[in-house]
Amino acid sequence: MRKCLCLVSLCLLFAFPSFADTVLSENFNSVGSLPGSGWAIVNDSAPVGSTNWFQGNTGVFDAQSGPADSYVAANFNAAAFGGNISDWLITPEISLASNLALTFFTRTEPFAFPGDTLEVRLSTNGASTDVGATDSSVGDFTTLLLTIGTGTDYPTDWTGYTININGLGLGAEGRIAFRYVVTDTSANGDYIGLDTVNVVTTPEPATLPLLLLGVVAMVSRRWLRNRAA
Repeated sequence: MRKCLCLVSLCLLFAFPSFADTVLSENFNSVGSLPGSGWAIVNDSAPVGSTNWFQGNTGVFDAQSGPADSYVAANFNAAAFGGNISDWLITPEISLASNLALTFFTRTEPFAFPGDTLEVRLSTNGASTDVGATDSSVGDFTTLLLTIGTGTDYPTDWTGYTININGLGLGAEGRIAFRYVVTDTSANGDYIGLDTVNVVTTPEPATLPLLLLGVVAMVSRRWLRNRAA
């Protein structure tokens, strides 16, 4: 009996990740198709430059996974020379009801110019893509989840990040934004890539113990019934 219960416990522990539901998965095989999939790109740089978020350039580096150019990139040309960059890549609207885990990879090139910064922000205002109208505004994306790169420390190899987002309850909807930020492109800014963005639900901490107790009780009843027979 004890061996049986231990086996059930181990099976549940290894199977636990399967209880996570995928909310969003994007590998950026086609950046041009992102708007049709519910993504939004907003360039609030001042003055606006010649580039926006675009398909990865294999001449700089290859994707984290998949085809070599299957990542999304932004560079210093998002603002005119000497301007300030505020270039937004915004996910489709997602449910914020449950606890979530956001994972992604990002990097710049070796020996990059300083100043590349990526902010990850959250809006809880449904389908809104309002980021304000200036290079310093954030609109509805007031919750700063993570900042990558301050000065010269942006990773030069693909580096994975995980952000946990607490559920806001039934009916809560919003979007996550990746904001490329550079101040004074006459001296700062280079090139960043973003790849393999996933959002999954994360079960409540109490879920597994309760599930385990339920299965243990069921196994115990069956074992006792078989023994009595």
